[in-house]
Amino acid sequence: MKIVLLSGGSGKRLWPLSNDSRSKQFLKVLKTDNEQLESMIQRIWKQLKSVNLHQSSYIATSKAQVDMVLSQIGNDAPLIIEQERRDTFPAIALASVYLYSCIKTDPDEVVCVLPVDPFVEKSFFEQVKVLDKLVQESGANIALMGGTPVYPSEKYGYIIPEKGKTKQNPLSYMKVCNFVEKPKEDHAIRLIEQGALWNLGVFAFKLKYMLTFLQTMGFPIEYFELEKVYNQLPKISFDYEVVEKADHVIVVPYDGTWKDLGTWNTLTEEMNTNQIGNGIISKNTKNTHVINELDIPVVVIGVPNIVVASSPQGILISEKAESHQIKDIMKHEKERPMFEERRWGWYQVLNYTKISDNDLALTKKIVIDAGKNISYQSHSKRSEVWTILSGVGEFALEDQLYDVKQGDVLKIPKGAKHGIKATSTLEIIEVQMGEELVEEDIARVFMTWDEVIKHCEEKHKEKEQGA
Repeated sequence: MKIVLLSGGSGKRLWPLSNDSRSKQFLKVLKTDNEQLESMIQRIWKQLKSVNLHQSSYIATSKAQVDMVLSQIGNDAPLIIEQERRDTFPAIALASVYLYSCIKTDPDEVVCVLPVDPFVEKSFFEQVKVLDKLVQESGANIALMGGTPVYPSEKYGYIIPEKGKTKQNPLSYMKVCNFVEKPKEDHAIRLIEQGALWNLGVFAFKLKYMLTFLQTMGFPIEYFELEKVYNQLPKISFDYEVVEKADHVIVVPYDGTWKDLGTWNTLTEEMNTNQIGNGIISKNTKNTHVINELDIPVVVIGVPNIVVASSPQGILISEKAESHQIKDIMKHEKERPMFEERRWGWYQVLNYTKISDNDLALTKKIVIDAGKNISYQSHSKRSEVWTILSGVGEFALEDQLYDVKQGDVLKIPKGAKHGIKATSTLEIIEVQMGEELVEEDIARVFMTWDEVIKHCEEKHKEKEQGA
């Protein structure tokens, strides 16, 4: 069985810590047994390792989140990369074709698709293992996992099974009758009384089922060919496009712990600490959480049942039960991400200023971890000035290498190729100036520092021989 973890999301429900680049699964707010902080994606990857499923697992993510995934999971994380976000059906279609044409997966092998951010225990993955045999032996087009509802939620979809089980343990399952998406509370109560299950977003199917589905739609099943027409795939959920149209869908119940940590209210229930970052919560303040990514302190006195979240993106103060409203409140806001985690470290935007009608200035603090490097790159619409605050490293500019240290000021003209590697952790203040200051203004020449060194040495030899 192959496992595909869907890692996407727009980052609005846990604003201001989350943004379009740093969705909820990347927030390091969950405490481990040794008191360290980890993210949802780190937690689920660790759990997959504990049940020996990680070696057959792949992470499907967007181009914008690649650096974040590699930073948190490691550079050897197996990725399937969307060039643009197009909902869960296109993502699963691309992943299926990748498994078939790039990994050479047998079409009869089962593929299980999971969200990357549920809060679950080990028993969840033991049930996932059952889906492999279930699909093979039941004859179903698609097998789902349905969670036993613990309250009549209006936030989740519901799976309505037919009455009576068609098999006994360990392959206990039911045929699916229909689906109800996010019902009102009174409707949810009636559904639960009828034996409905929460839709956990877990899908299992034989690979050939998806390949045939795509061919019927007129799409190629060769990965690079599908990539070319990816923007033509319907922008729709897998549930609507595939599951609800399938002839034979079954569901296996799951009775263990499962929680969607998609709001500040649910997330703070699993944090195991009331405070992260610089701040003070008074002793007479009950059930209040502070999550602070700023250097300035946050102090809360005598205000119960609230969450205070602050980051370079903004500050949220909300009664916990009402925190879900933030998604609707911020849905029309077009924000530049002010903090991003990258494979080499992280950066924070400190200031963004309009100098004149045609000139902008943006100031960043950049931290590059020891031994890591940014790519050898150029920008067509901006120049940059870097000031080294601390650390030592090696700097490449227009095919020449230089040693750099604390106090050095590096000027990078518009269009100039440049890159840097940290010998020890580097802290840099970067000032960008130009007509358009966006992350997309980048042309990467080399990704690894070995490539940069080899290229610069070859250019140096060519120059000497020419002289």
